[in-house]
Amino acid sequence: MTASLSLERLRSDVAEVLDEEPGSFADDDNLIDRGLDSIRLMSLATRWREAGFSAGYLDLAQEPTVKAWYTLVEAQR
Repeated sequence: MTASLSLERLRSDVAEVLDEEPGSFADDDNLIDRGLDSIRLMSLATRWREAGFSAGYLDLAQEPTVKAWYTLVEAQR
């Protein structure tokens, strides 16, 4: 179940892997441009899969923004 994956949780997890503050990037910022590499993206995919989010690495890589990822989360609810 993806109930634990709130927009705030997505922002917080992304900020953690980027070593930034959650408010330092916009939800529609391209996270690859902000330094998100494939290893970090894989770690997010794994972390969120454990929380019940079925989208994988390729789904996340297709549009690497918090906004797009939250849309995927919402579609699974």
